[in-house]
Amino acid sequence: MNLDLYELLSKIKQQPSLYLGKRSLSHLHVFLDGYTFACRQLDIPPTEQEKKFEEFQEWIEIRFNQVSTQSWSRIILFYAEDEAAALNRFFELFEEFLSSHDGSKNSNEANKWEQL
Repeated sequence: MNLDLYELLSKIKQQPSLYLGKRSLSHLHVFLDGYTFACRQLDIPPTEQEKKFEEFQEWIEIRFNQVSTQSWSRIILFYAEDEAAALNRFFELFEEFLSSHDGSKNSNEANKWEQL
């Protein structure tokens, strides 16, 4: 089984209501938690993309100067007008996160994300 987290996120970006029920960053966070839980229950090891996504929390904390116990979604939502705006901001920040990491492998991941 070949799981591609970035492809899934790209599909969600294109049609968030189809995957999340409505345009909501909180719904995305719950969706991703469910995705991770299901993968671990099926003994599917974390992919490189999933491991990289785990770094997103710390990156958001640094980006917003909010080192705290709040999740990445709560931090983004705090600075957004509403859930829909926060979801849009997540996708902008995620692209920035991918682009901000040096190295050809990370650059390839960022390019792949942009092409989806």
